[in-house]
Amino acid sequence: MRLTVLGSSASFAGPGQACSGYLVETGGTRVLLDCGNGALANAAAVTDVTTLDAVFISHTHPDHYLDLYALQAALRYAPEGPAGPLPLHLPKGLFERMGSLLSERGRRELEAAYVPTDLADDEPVTVGPLTVTPRGVDHDSLAFGFRIEAGDERFCYTGDTRYGEAALRLTSHCGVLLADCTLPSEYAGRAPHMTPGEAGRLASASGTRLLVLTHLWPTADRERLLTDARVEFAGEVVLADELMDIEIEPALFGPWEENER
Repeated sequence: MRLTVLGSSASFAGPGQACSGYLVETGGTRVLLDCGNGALANAAAVTDVTTLDAVFISHTHPDHYLDLYALQAALRYAPEGPAGPLPLHLPKGLFERMGSLLSERGRRELEAAYVPTDLADDEPVTVGPLTVTPRGVDHDSLAFGFRIEAGDERFCYTGDTRYGEAALRLTSHCGVLLADCTLPSEYAGRAPHMTPGEAGRLASASGTRLLVLTHLWPTADRERLLTDARVEFAGEVVLADELMDIEIEPALFGPWEENER
């Protein structure tokens, strides 16, 4: 299984960056986790976005879904004819909210481009060989993180979340942890996100081998983010960067279900 970072920025994108988006590929199956502003252009650099198998949106903040509008246009106006409809898994109420910004024609085209399904806590979704399991996290809106597995390969994506029981429940026994790291340490508690130290603590508790810090504030001191995370986590730590590829290796421990009994 391969993970490609399409957008690593929090809230707004810095030069050459994009907001949240991640491409997961295995066995010919390709899904997007989040589709924030700018992420679709990076997706188009590495795949045909009109032939994706599904999209999963973690929560209702625009920096995680705005490029769904652009993807809708790509699907409906593909040169060879309309593509889709594309399965779209997202928090309850978000699809209706998206349509409310459009004209009547725009709403019809949005509805023709996607097959929306509400995410539900702990209800797995199977897409080809991939299983994506959403779990509720502690943000300031209805929000989910995702556990993604294909055979014995697996990783966790926290989405946006505070550190705490929900994040710990989501990430236990994951091989690779893609973690929210929005806030420098001095901003701890001022917004519903994790600091690098908290992301490192989460990685230590999860048993992960690789911590990937993402949802990064564009002007943050990136070397300091790494340093602060490494204080709490002795394993490998990297910063997410646009078009970075990460190979997800087989897990070092048994199935998630066994580890949670």
